[in-house]
Amino acid sequence: MNKESPKDLLYKIAAGQGGYFTARQAVSAGFSGKNHAYYVKRGTWTREWRGIYRLVRYPIPDDAHYALWGVWSLNNKGELQGVYSHETALSIFDLSDVQPTKMHMILPRGCRRHGTIPPVLILHHAELKPSEFEERPGYRVTKPFRTIADLVRARTISPEFLKQAVLQALERGSLPRSHYRMLKEMPRIGRRLRDIIGDGQ
Repeated sequence: MNKESPKDLLYKIAAGQGGYFTARQAVSAGFSGKNHAYYVKRGTWTREWRGIYRLVRYPIPDDAHYALWGVWSLNNKGELQGVYSHETALSIFDLSDVQPTKMHMILPRGCRRHGTIPPVLILHHAELKPSEFEERPGYRVTKPFRTIADLVRARTISPEFLKQAVLQALERGSLPRSHYRMLKEMPRIGRRLRDIIGDGQ
C-alpha cells in the first residue's frame, strides 16, 4: 500500500479550505516546521497571515477571502470555530444591497483568540446550533433565518436593507415561510419585523 506524500496530504487539506492551510496542518501532513520559509521563498506557498499559507498553484476561488479567515478561526484540533454572520452573511447569500466594509464572525462563547485579531474582522460570541449555519469550503455562514434574527437584535443595518434582505430571501426560498413565521413569533424580533415589513408577508 502506497503511503501518500506530504505534498499530496497537504493538497487534500488545502483543497477543502479554498487552498489555505495552517502551519500546524503542514506539520501534520509531514512538512518540517523549520522549512516553511523555504517553501515561501521558493514560490510554492504564499504567507497570508501569521501561521496561515496558501498553495500558489491552487485556483483561487471567488470566495477565497472568506476561506482565509475561516481557516484563521481553526482551533488546535483543526476544527472551524468561526461562522460568518450579520451583514457578511447577507453578502455571502447576496441578500440586499448592503456592502459591509468588515467581516462579521461569530465565535463560540468562551473562545478567545491569541495574538492580533485581523482588522478586517468584527467578532461576536454566541452558541450556534448546526442547523443555524451551512458549511462551505474552508468556512461557515449563518443561514438567513439566523442572520435576520441577529441583525434585528443588533440593529446595525437600516430598516430598508433589512426589509430588502427578508423579501429577497422569501422570494428565493432561502428563508422558508415557516421560518419567517417563527421569526415573527419571537419576542422583540417579531415586533420589529412587523414594524419594518408589515403583516402582509
